[in-house]
Amino acid sequence: MATQPGLSDLRRAKFARRAPAALSELVGPQHGTVTLPLHLAWSGLTTFDLDQPRLRMSYYRIVLAEGLQDDLVRFLNRDLLVSLWPTLRTLVSRDVREVWESSFDELAHEAQAAA
Repeated sequence: MATQPGLSDLRRAKFARRAPAALSELVGPQHGTVTLPLHLAWSGLTTFDLDQPRLRMSYYRIVLAEGLQDDLVRFLNRDLLVSLWPTLRTLVSRDVREVWESSFDELAHEAQAAA
């Protein structure tokens, strides 16, 4: 009898389907104020000043957790994600962290360098 995938396996599969093929696809803003659509920021703050470190980190957490592939590409920036990753990886769920680090060697390397 085959075992059914666990909840964590299902979440990882969901995040893996949403991930871009390459970090270079992430062409979102690096600075300024960004308003996220309600399907992403459905609870609380919707406008984020990316020049404010705490708001920038909250913005990235929300987009990584809630974003579809189009959202990830539109709202995340490759260089900013890589620079934030050593801290950001501790703030996102284990499932998000494992998918992104297993999908992108650059993020896994950043995580090892920070350890």
